[in-house]
Amino acid sequence: MEYNTTNSDIQKTAMIEALEKSLGVITTACKSVGIARSTHYEWYSKDEDYKQAVDDISNITLDFAESKLHKLISDENVVATIFYLKTKGKLRGYIEKTESDVNNNHSGEIKIIRELIK
Repeated sequence: MEYNTTNSDIQKTAMIEALEKSLGVITTACKSVGIARSTHYEWYSKDEDYKQAVDDISNITLDFAESKLHKLISDENVVATIFYLKTKGKLRGYIEKTESDVNNNHSGEIKIIRELIK
């Protein structure tokens, strides 16, 4: 059986490879393949296989970033630890609460109170 491979199929494959190399940065991948961003988004909206491949790369990139965050936490980086707790620890009470006090005091000042709850 013979399959027809279109120029579009070749470009899509090249785009997926470019997205893998650029960790999902669309502009960088499009430039390296020589296509417009609008072409990528058209493929993404109309081709389910292409969409799935792009989404898989996004998840791999997120996993990579999370692994770097965990490395920073294990290296006792306080900022990374706080960031992790504020994003992943919400159900355990690690949230940042912002309150706005809007009184009509005519001074033109807005007072914002921020506190880390836990």
